[in-house]
Amino acid sequence: MPTTAKPAKVEVITKTNEADTHLTVTKKPKRKATPDKPTKIFVLDTSVILYDHSAVQNFQEHDVAIPITVLEELDNFKKGNDIKNFEAREFIRFIDKLSAEHKLQEWLPLNGTNKGNFKVLMTSESSDGAVAIFGDKNDHHILNAALHLQREKPDHKVVLVTKDINLRLKARALNLIAEDYETGKIQDVAGLYTGNDTLDDVPSQVINELFEQGHSESTLILDTPPADNHFFILKSFKNSALAFYNQAESSLERVDKHTAYGIKPRNAEQAFALHALLNPKIKLVSIQGVAGTGKTLLALASALEQRRDYKQIYLARPVVPLSNKDIGYLPGDIKSKLNPYMEPLWDNLKYIQNQFPENGKEYQKIRELVEQEKLMITPLAYIRGRSLSNIFFIVDEAQNLTPHEVKTIISRAGENTKIVFTGDIYQIDTPYLDSQSNGLSYLIDRAKNHPLYAHITLLKGERSELANLANELL
Repeated sequence: MPTTAKPAKVEVITKTNEADTHLTVTKKPKRKATPDKPTKIFVLDTSVILYDHSAVQNFQEHDVAIPITVLEELDNFKKGNDIKNFEAREFIRFIDKLSAEHKLQEWLPLNGTNKGNFKVLMTSESSDGAVAIFGDKNDHHILNAALHLQREKPDHKVVLVTKDINLRLKARALNLIAEDYETGKIQDVAGLYTGNDTLDDVPSQVINELFEQGHSESTLILDTPPADNHFFILKSFKNSALAFYNQAESSLERVDKHTAYGIKPRNAEQAFALHALLNPKIKLVSIQGVAGTGKTLLALASALEQRRDYKQIYLARPVVPLSNKDIGYLPGDIKSKLNPYMEPLWDNLKYIQNQFPENGKEYQKIRELVEQEKLMITPLAYIRGRSLSNIFFIVDEAQNLTPHEVKTIISRAGENTKIVFTGDIYQIDTPYLDSQSNGLSYLIDRAKNHPLYAHITLLKGERSELANLANELL
């Protein structure tokens, strides 16, 4: 068992006119690391800062450092309207304020109680470090800075924190501890909220009440109160029903299979999704599922069905350039550059439009909405900074957003705005995001059980039998 240092007692003698007075002052011992919990220094790389500009504040009492190379890389990200540009600017402002009266090469106390210290690591040269082994790259200079700190502070546990998996592997190859940035990360993706459950052996009386009255007060069939707007497939010996839990009324309400602008739900989960999308009381909806389950199609069809209730319909998606190059590398004007990324959204719109004859009013109405810009398909970057009032806003491929981006989008919602996020948390196209750290997973985990929010996970592919074969067997 480690021994605990006892407070030191110091005798202080003060003189008065009458006699000496003896005072005993107890001095608080300095905090020492125990063998079980050694003092840690976390070294952050650029990917962590671009993911969360407040990351240095999230390591409790431990010290945090960044190599000078990180500041150099952030300088390349400070201009622009993307979220990574915002994160870079905010971090630079934070460091500027923190170091207003101090040198960055010295350990500076971080603001807040029980916080550690912060500094910029200036040394990245090493004759036997990462640059000598892997080559002259910024990532390897960051590794060298962490290795130098490890040799300089042998009594501390130095940990490199990066969202770059390959950089973590290189660090471990050099006997340096490396971890992912865990703040905001969902630990149990397999147990992520699905939005619905199936209940067997439900009393026939409950199902009869749902069909006859549209609702049932018999919630005793639920072991625990479910989340707001949670959906159920209720099965009895003879029949079944679809329902959702209305917490305001403490009752189960029947879910009918409605049609939205010619699109009919083909399974129970799609019926749940349409119910949430068409419910005016639910202002925030997320739909998660693999390719071909109908996520975007259902969201767009429900928006068209409710077009009279909103001033505009926005269908947006984040642009993730190929090879992580900016779209400026592509030929043509801005429309030509963006068309390849927006084409899947146009495909869904054309599918809905082709449900009707070309001379039909529904077909012509979609064309009219596009021409009058009442329905806009646009990159998500064009939406940032705007106030979204009286808009039905669909964000496709939301798994490629960071938690901060999702928060920023929702915070833009004005009066009479509904926001829908769709995506597949296992199909990540953005570097440094995964199924645990992307914005869609974060939203599902944090927003569940709120009366304004509903979520549904679509499991069954409905695109075609051939597409189902690919999802199941390949």
